[in-house]
Amino acid sequence: MSLSPTVTSWPEPHSPEESDKLQTPEQDTQQASSGDMSSTHREDTRPGLGTLRRAFSRAGRRALGQVPGEDVGLLRRSSHFLRSLRRPRDDGPAAAPGGARGPEGPSGVTDGGSRPSTTGVGPEEPGQEEGKSVADLITERQLLAAFEQLRQLETRLLAQKASGTFEQDPTDLARRAMDVCLLYDGLAAEIRAIVRETLGPGGVDAATLAELARVVRAEEEAHPVPPADGDFLLTPRRWRRHWEDAVTRSAQERVRQAGAGDAAGAAEGASGLARLLAELGGSVRRDLRKVRLQVQPAYSAAGLPAWEAYLRAFHGAVAQRLQELARDARGCEQLYVLLDWTANVYGSPDFLGAPDLTLSTEPLPPLLAPSVWARLESDYTSFLETKITSCFDSILQLEQSRWVAAEAPDVLQGLYHTPLSIDIHMLVAEHVKAAGAISAELEATTLRICARALGLFLPRFEKAFLQSEAVSEAHLGASINACEELRTSLLARFPGTFEELEKPLVAAICVFQKRLLQGLQYDVQPLFRVLCTKAWLTHDVLQPLMDKVVAFAHHLEHVAPLRAQETLQEAHRYVVREYLAQVLSPRERFRGVDRVTGSQKMGLDAQAIGNTFQGLGSEATWLGQAIPCVADILGETYKDDIGRHLETLIGSYPDIRRDHVLAILALRRLGRRRNQRLLQRAQGLLRAAAKAEGSGAAGGRVLFEEIQVPTSVDLLITCI
Repeated sequence: MSLSPTVTSWPEPHSPEESDKLQTPEQDTQQASSGDMSSTHREDTRPGLGTLRRAFSRAGRRALGQVPGEDVGLLRRSSHFLRSLRRPRDDGPAAAPGGARGPEGPSGVTDGGSRPSTTGVGPEEPGQEEGKSVADLITERQLLAAFEQLRQLETRLLAQKASGTFEQDPTDLARRAMDVCLLYDGLAAEIRAIVRETLGPGGVDAATLAELARVVRAEEEAHPVPPADGDFLLTPRRWRRHWEDAVTRSAQERVRQAGAGDAAGAAEGASGLARLLAELGGSVRRDLRKVRLQVQPAYSAAGLPAWEAYLRAFHGAVAQRLQELARDARGCEQLYVLLDWTANVYGSPDFLGAPDLTLSTEPLPPLLAPSVWARLESDYTSFLETKITSCFDSILQLEQSRWVAAEAPDVLQGLYHTPLSIDIHMLVAEHVKAAGAISAELEATTLRICARALGLFLPRFEKAFLQSEAVSEAHLGASINACEELRTSLLARFPGTFEELEKPLVAAICVFQKRLLQGLQYDVQPLFRVLCTKAWLTHDVLQPLMDKVVAFAHHLEHVAPLRAQETLQEAHRYVVREYLAQVLSPRERFRGVDRVTGSQKMGLDAQAIGNTFQGLGSEATWLGQAIPCVADILGETYKDDIGRHLETLIGSYPDIRRDHVLAILALRRLGRRRNQRLLQRAQGLLRAAAKAEGSGAAGGRVLFEEIQVPTSVDLLITCI
């Protein structure tokens, strides 16, 4: 027989959160005052053992029919008492029966003068231990035995309801059903308490954990689905969900407690944040290892997925903690510490410290939301750009301090060395490696930042160096070596990103080479002035010039081979060009024997220049015919062969111009008709040479083009 509407609308089983909403104001006050003790020992989070035992015992006897009938007001008081005891233990200690209460306290089950008579005790429920009630079993954590007795109480109550026992007193049925609910909630609260204590200092023995798992499975088997008639007694208690919620709250508490002492230091800098994350990682690692090695085996017998539940719970708790830390992270170092810990510490396969233990057995959501991760990377790269620019400023200051101290560059492995290239390599490699450890995208961004910063640094370094007083052959060679090393190694190590830097690096090398050659030119320029003079005919005025060239080449031995060869060839070209410039614009005009002697002297000088540069390693062999060809034209006794010498000269040096041919012919003082014939022949050769030069056949060799020929009377006569 169904109950009347006033007593059949029993409350559904409440989750811990829903139970909190059902408290009276007096109970809310009591709960708030006890909420601060949620993390204390088990004795502080539950009512007194004796009090709880008496409350559960009376509820159990009443459910068995051992307590005489009571009035309808007792239903209201029992309900009030039920709600007070159903408060979740992990949110604060439950209101103890018999404690402070309002005017409608649970007088029906408390000790004291108001306690109703307990005469007429019926027979004990089958399977109940001698002298132990459900409350005793719960407080002693004999969970399975307590559930079996509760199940028997529930079954008997259902049988009494079906037999019509409560037709005359339906409120008694409601009261007894609510008492059963009270005992079920007490058992659920004990499950939550066990979960909270599992990872605590004392821990929980494996037998208790195994019994917890079995009682959860037993409840699911006893209440598989809600009853069709909506009977509250058979409603599933959802203890698995309560257990999972308790695991989640336990993980949140453990994560919140980890690093609490370093929370203030985390705001001070990267070191404080690193300590906090290290403590957090250590705490999570210890807890998960304990779950995997101790807790999971205890639960596994009953098929309760402890590892998956704890893993999801800790993952969510750590994610929430990192979200909070990410909001407060400031500066490049703190941002990197967060990114690195997320990607490389927590995300490491060996986070748990053992090869047979892995952090994830199923896909988990990202530790940081994609939007948060993107914001952290963006903020990090912004700070990183400023930091790298500052690092390049520091590198320049270090170089300037060495220039001021007039420190000579070291010679390492036979080459002039400056720490410039090493400093830049370390700067780029350090930040790129750090970024690559987090993500490929961040590595690519860091590479672009470094390349852009280096591109801005090079002209600043070049300008500061050339304006300093430290410019010397050794320092110039060291700077050339540094730029060449950067060009070759950075392009080889980071292909694609640093290709745009090849041009500025080569340009800087060329500037330093040019400055190096300017030093040689400044030293030898005065020595060219004695060429093509009367003294030159009888004295060896070329040897001092060659001595300076040899001294200059000594520095090139400590320059990168490729750049040393380029510089040596340029020095070779300079000497030949300046020699020819003196020959084509002589201070004195030779005639007769002096002209023949001068021709012979030019041949000897050409041989000396060629031998010297060949001995120094110059590969500019194309320069070897210039001076001998002019010498042959000057000393040729058979005038018809002068055209052949001109043809050789123009063919070998297509950059020669008509002015140069006129200057060479002016040295011979040939007749008007012969000059006209030679000029006409030269014009045809020059046109052919111009076409060859336009097609690139000349190979980019320049010699005569840079020789300025001044206009003279002899040249005008030759033209006429």
